[in-house]
Order: sequence, then C-alpha cells, then structure tokens
Amino acid sequence: MNHGPVIFLAAFLALTASWFGFVLMPDIQVGGLQQTNMVGVAATYPVERPGLAREGLDVYRANGCASCHSQQVRQSGTVCNVVMTDAGTNRVAVIDVLTQELPDTSRSEIEQMLVGLPKTVLKGSDRPKANRMVRALKSSGAKSSLSIVPVGPDIARGWGKRQTVAEDFLYDDPVMLGSQRIGPDLANVGLREPDARWEYLHLYAPRLEVKGSIMPPFRYLFDERKIGQAPSPDALALPPDLAPPHGYEIVPTRKAQGLVAYLLSLQATAPLFNAPLTVPPSAEPTAQTNAPSKNP
Repeated sequence: MNHGPVIFLAAFLALTASWFGFVLMPDIQVGGLQQTNMVGVAATYPVERPGLAREGLDVYRANGCASCHSQQVRQSGTVCNVVMTDAGTNRVAVIDVLTQELPDTSRSEIEQMLVGLPKTVLKGSDRPKANRMVRALKSSGAKSSLSIVPVGPDIARGWGKRQTVAEDFLYDDPVMLGSQRIGPDLANVGLREPDARWEYLHLYAPRLEVKGSIMPPFRYLFDERKIGQAPSPDALALPPDLAPPHGYEIVPTRKAQGLVAYLLSLQATAPLFNAPLTVPPSAEPTAQTNAPSKNP
C-alpha cells in the first residue's frame, strides 16, 4: 500500500499548524500593539528611543550582546504593602486596629510604627488582607495607602521593577530578547548603571568595573588619538597599565556612544495594566534617559 499521500498530508498539516502557532498567532497578538496608558500617570508608554539610542540598538545586535544578555525580567506574582501616612488624632483606635491586624506584633512595636510616618506597616501581604487593613485604618481616622509590589527571582536580583511585557519593545526592530544569561539581564540596566562613564569603562575594560567579569573588552569601539589643545571631556580615565602613551587619549567612537545611549535607554519601569506596580510619587517612571555626549 502506498502511504506517500498520507505521510505528505500529515507533514503538511504539522507544518501548517506550526506556522499558525509560531508565526501567525504571535503576529496577531503582538503585531497590532500600540502605545498604552500608564497606570496613575498621565502619559503614554512607550515613546520612541532617541536617535543615538536607535543607532546603538544596531551596535548591540552587531556585537552579539544578546548572545550573553537577556532583556526579559521574570515575575512570579505580586504582593501588597500598606503604607501609613498619617496616624490621625485617635491614637488609641489606630493602635487597636494594628493590634488586631498584626496579632504577632507586640504593642510596643506597634506604638513605634506610629513614629516617623510615613511608614510601611504591612509588608508582603495578599490583596484582601491589605484592603481590609486600609479600610480599618481609615475607620480609625488614620490615612494609609496600598502599594502593589511585583516579586520574583529576577526582581530580587535587582534586574527590574516588574515583569517584561511586549509593550516595552514596541519601537525596537529587531527585538533583542536574548536566550542566555552568561551576564546579567539588561532590561533595566539604564537604571542600575545610569552613568555613561561607567558604561564606557565597562565596555573598554570590563574587569575595571566588575571584578572577575568574563565579558570580553570592546576596545575596537574606541579610538586612541593625540590630545589637541585640551583633553576631550569624553576621554576615559584609565589606570596606568591601560592608559595610552603620554600625549594620547582613549575616546569613544560614534558606535560606542550609540551603544551606551541604547543601554541607558533600557528602563522598563512604567506601571501598566498588564504589569502593575506602585511607583513612589517622587520617582515617576521615565521612558528614556538623556543620551551621552555625541562628540566623537
């Protein structure tokens, strides 16, 4: 019996199903994404990266940075904190509420909570318990607020404030998610290391900034040139064993400036409906940072 047509049909159906699952469906889900509103902030997210940072994305791709670094902060869930901002005038009622809501806390510890407000009086709670405490404190005359805090191993490492979502890459082409973490995740490196000079030194000699780093140096992204009338403000401050000959300096090229501008723009901290978190009033999220100097 000739099974050729059956085998062909089975292979065709398998390939078709794979194409629908891995190509068409993701395009339907992600391809139509548009700017979204941030939660609690009158702004849309994201905004397009500045021009030098867009150039830097190409440098990031060309140098294979995604082979060692990811841009995917994972999150296991959220917890709630309750922050008391004002104890009100009925101190006894507030202490009674806290004693009831925090049965494992001594009265002296509770009385200390009322000193130096604002202060977090409940950490790592589920939403129903946090809501109940906020209502109870309100009924006692105190003022408090509920804070949503994302949690997970990547967040505990300081790699991000919340999980990475598709909107974070709306204006990036190509998207450099990465698949390995030989080095740390870079989704929020612009917040962790916001100093352009640190980034330049790390690119030129990684172990100057990170002891024991296995990252290769990218010195071909820098030029050694003779000092003119005055040293360049972008010249690297290097130790004697790495410094150029007397009268010369090491300065970043346009590619190095673009790469650093791109790294500084990686700040995925906007509170979104599909990635909620509570941002302190004094630290409203920004979509980008100022790019470093463009002087060659």
